[in-house]
Amino acid sequence: MSTLAMPSVRGKLKQDAPLAPLLWFKSGGPTDWLCEPADLEDLQAFLRELDPQISVWPLGLGSNLIVRDGGIKDVTVRLGKPFAKVEQLDDVTVKCGGGASGILVSSKARDAGIAGLEFLRGIPGTVGGFVRMNGGAYGREVKDILIECDVILRSGEIRTLPLEELRYTYRHSELPEQAIVVSATFRGVTGDPAVIGAEMNRISEEREASQPLRSKTGGSTFKNPEGHKAWQLVDEAGCRGLQIGGAQVSEKHTNFLLNLGDATSADIEELGEEVRKRVKAKSGIELQWEIQRVGIHAESASKKHVGKRA
Repeated sequence: MSTLAMPSVRGKLKQDAPLAPLLWFKSGGPTDWLCEPADLEDLQAFLRELDPQISVWPLGLGSNLIVRDGGIKDVTVRLGKPFAKVEQLDDVTVKCGGGASGILVSSKARDAGIAGLEFLRGIPGTVGGFVRMNGGAYGREVKDILIECDVILRSGEIRTLPLEELRYTYRHSELPEQAIVVSATFRGVTGDPAVIGAEMNRISEEREASQPLRSKTGGSTFKNPEGHKAWQLVDEAGCRGLQIGGAQVSEKHTNFLLNLGDATSADIEELGEEVRKRVKAKSGIELQWEIQRVGIHAESASKKHVGKRA
């Protein structure tokens, strides 16, 4: 891969770029190439000229993601500040760049007196990520507010997809493979900025109190099965504090995995699989990963200790 000529970009293009510093877990291997385009046209031109055999993987804030220790082959595209703008279209509608954070979008909506987007304050990611995943929190999901999104296909073609074409289900969409979400249009309702702000503060305080936000984590690990809470199933299976290598099930919120400092991505993923196994044995319910796991496994020669922290 590294011997192939790459198209030029006006933004940044780095070879063998480390990804761990860009990820919430702070683990994982490098990517063959990291592209940070200067703008939409730069990204389109890069994709058009890129060898069609080379795959492309979009990266947002690096939450809700495990990059395996062997890294990501081919090209990782990271949408930075040029894709983080939020524009008010009318009294209840905003158009947001794919790189805009949930905090930024909800704050802009609050300032404009647009209610209904407060829950985005509780999603640790970017518009591109939570449009792809039908991100949700506090009883609301992206499907409740999305009108349409603009995506760039692997060919470099830009396409607008209305809500119904995404065929949303719980934490899942049917976006075209390798498509990159570059913007999304959200609709709320008119509201009082003070009331909206109070709800956002409540969400922020509740997250701070219940989740290990100041740790190296990836956010919610498993999807909530129908009629159940994932954290409760994990707790009832005796997994609170369970540790493999440098990875641990959070004692504060058992649907969060932690990197205690030196965890490999293999540690984190193995811990998640051990939790799934124990939950299945205890409750008969098979937990599904919510965190995306991408990249190549790297063999580890070290034997890992499985147990609780002393």
